[in-house]
Amino acid sequence: MTRAGTPVRDALDSATIPLTAAGCDTPRLDAEVLLAAALGISRLELITDSRRDVAGPAARVFMDSVRRRREREPVAYITGRKGFRHIELAVDRRVLIPRPETEFVVEAALSLPSGARVVDVGTGSGAIALALKHERPDLDVVATDVSEDALDVARHNALRLGLDVTFVAGDLWAGLEADAVVSNPPYVETGSRLMPDVGMFEPHGALFAGEDGLDVIRRLVAAPVPFLALEHGLGQADAIEALLREADFDDVSRVRDLAGIERVAVARREAAA
Repeated sequence: MTRAGTPVRDALDSATIPLTAAGCDTPRLDAEVLLAAALGISRLELITDSRRDVAGPAARVFMDSVRRRREREPVAYITGRKGFRHIELAVDRRVLIPRPETEFVVEAALSLPSGARVVDVGTGSGAIALALKHERPDLDVVATDVSEDALDVARHNALRLGLDVTFVAGDLWAGLEADAVVSNPPYVETGSRLMPDVGMFEPHGALFAGEDGLDVIRRLVAAPVPFLALEHGLGQADAIEALLREADFDDVSRVRDLAGIERVAVARREAAA
């Protein structure tokens, strides 16, 4: 009997070759995620059902997705979604793609007392704010961003997930009173060369922060709050700890990511009487 389309394994093999040649770090994984999205199934279903064929509209969507990935467009922008902790977020080129290291900012804030008011500065897709509200519904979570485009994405995610987070257009913590500030701020040194996936597609305003990458962080440490957790770049931990101690945070800790790299600073100080 003639097959109606291309077997899944053959489709994946044919996509993996050009993605490898294009310099993608995880070509087979990328192909699997893109094909699963084109077929409207999970990656697990794709891997476990070897009898499935790729044909018709799904085949065309997959071919176009592979073309876009060959041009180094991130997989998350192609599929329009990205998992973050226990939620799935809609993402597009208006916002940064949430990354695993940012999950440690959420982890640090889970220790906040019941009912604490938390401001997520530079929320982007809403990743930190929404994940925190999902895991700690008792918290009063507010998220800010200077980008109205980013806030549109975050609000859409909040509505889709049914999570009660307040979104405010404004700079840093926007003058809001809070018990805690959390953030994945811009921290890349201006002029740094980034991977094509990042430099060509993700919003530069959410990436670059001056010659040493600390322009935004210098302002963030002035937040008048007893708790601050922020993500930072490789090699910035010493400078950020110094800034935090100068700002009268007396308890500063460093959190390492899964690769053992210091990526999150957590600071505490006694609340004002």
